[in-house]
Amino acid sequence: MTEPVDCLVVGGGPAGLTAAIYLARFHLRLHVVDAGQSRAAWIPRTRNHAGYPGGIAGTDLLARMREQAAEFGATVSPGVIETLRRDGELFEALVDGTWIPARTVLLATGVVNNRPPIAPDLHDLALARGLLRYCPICDGYEVTDQRVGVIGTHAHGVREAVFIRMYTRDVTLISPDADHALSGDERARLQDLGIAIVDGPCAPLSIEGDAMLVTTPGGTLRFDSVYPALGSVIRSELAVSIGADAGPDGCLVVDDHQRTSIAGLYAAGDVARGLDQISHAMGEAGVAATTIRNDLAKVRPLVR
Repeated sequence: MTEPVDCLVVGGGPAGLTAAIYLARFHLRLHVVDAGQSRAAWIPRTRNHAGYPGGIAGTDLLARMREQAAEFGATVSPGVIETLRRDGELFEALVDGTWIPARTVLLATGVVNNRPPIAPDLHDLALARGLLRYCPICDGYEVTDQRVGVIGTHAHGVREAVFIRMYTRDVTLISPDADHALSGDERARLQDLGIAIVDGPCAPLSIEGDAMLVTTPGGTLRFDSVYPALGSVIRSELAVSIGADAGPDGCLVVDDHQRTSIAGLYAAGDVARGLDQISHAMGEAGVAATTIRNDLAKVRPLVR
């Protein structure tokens, strides 16, 4: 049997790479597997991540973090964990037909945003140009006093439209599929704030010049930026498959030290409930990696 690694890190985004840096500097044996789907790579330029005046592209930030992890011997292997199982005191993960044994596992698998109707190539172009945005906490400042459309309905859509209203007076909430499903109180709140309410369904989004076009039964609307408020899919299925507790939204339940309900299984970043921000994911990863080190030290001495 292959010698177990001390920790298998699943995910190569900000949380997974931060954990890899910590674990490598603890002189632990680790294996990082990355499916290459970090949402950080979507960010044209993040300007609220401390330490980078002028901002930094998400791809550049990830490249720097991989380089830093490599300085201490941590490497990132491309691949997808097909199966995770428990075998006695160890975990085993199947990757490309090979089983990797591990004493602990850190899930930093993140989430997948639900996209609006738009062609894939056009989606990526709109994202790169700032015509399509997913995180108003990250980049709401950049739409200050611009025309902004929010695609969504129910409470989630209302919350996002109200949040963006702090940056601009020109906000429109558009239902993605049909007429809006809003309560009387929600409609009153939107109207009090001057947020326009437009029923759907939306036709596939398109770009014209420097504007994003959203076509609805009432006509075609032009925006400087559009925010989909359509929720996301939590990548927690590996943990749930072996019995880890998750909330109604799929986020893994963790304690104050990022431990899941399964001994030896940890989670950090967007896959666990919390603020979906790079800085928050990195902080959780530092806590998780240190907890992993301390928990392993309870089983056997970690000495040179």
